[in-house]
Amino acid sequence: MTGTDTTTAPATAGAAVTAPAPTGADPAVTAAALALGDDALVLAQRLGEWAGSAPVLEEEVALANIALDLLGQARILLSLAGDEDELAFLREERAFRNLQLVEQPNGDFAHTIARQLYFSTYQRLLYAALAAGDGPLAGLAAKAVKEVAYHQDHAEQWTLRLGDGTEESRRRMQTACDALWRYTGEPFQPLGGLDVDPTTLETAWLDSVTAVLTRAGLTVPAGPRTGAWRAGAGRQGLHTESFGRMLAEMQHLHRSHPGATW
Repeated sequence: MTGTDTTTAPATAGAAVTAPAPTGADPAVTAAALALGDDALVLAQRLGEWAGSAPVLEEEVALANIALDLLGQARILLSLAGDEDELAFLREERAFRNLQLVEQPNGDFAHTIARQLYFSTYQRLLYAALAAGDGPLAGLAAKAVKEVAYHQDHAEQWTLRLGDGTEESRRRMQTACDALWRYTGEPFQPLGGLDVDPTTLETAWLDSVTAVLTRAGLTVPAGPRTGAWRAGAGRQGLHTESFGRMLAEMQHLHRSHPGATW
């Protein structure tokens, strides 16, 4: 998302900002919208980093389209929590509530695909459950779940191609799945403001991911899905080392030109 719109004048460049939520908003729903919006925003930024360096031109376009879908989701969700530009560009690292999974570096292409498989499978299940209800996020979820179904299918097809490809592609895909597995427990921690059963979502997620990995000839990782130091504390504002560098790049333009307009 580097180079995104700078039309909103920030209060003070570099200051920590928590934009006020819309008047009358349910605090729990606002917190949930912020967390889900941060997930989409951060992953959009990570996918955007592939611009100009994806393995093939078609894939560069596909990743950019997924990033744009996520950015659209982020804008709506963040607007439910406050001013979308201030929340994206003026918060400090500890104020972000995204999952640690989505902030993980792209790594090689297999790592990007494993991250996308894990996250989009979770996101589709979550949005399908929200869309089936009548809560304040049902409308957004009903629209977003159609986009996310494509994201999940894209990740699944690449997982199958890499896992059932050459010995090298299978090795890289297995390494990526193993490395990111520890971050897959956090999405299923209870998140207030969402009328969903995280246990049901987690069971469905495990079934879906296991089926894809098995079809791809890959081994389902056996390690714990939360580390001893609680890998996956992003919802509490605890992030991994690479996140700060990514955030600095994402916020650089906005912070360097306070008050700038097009």
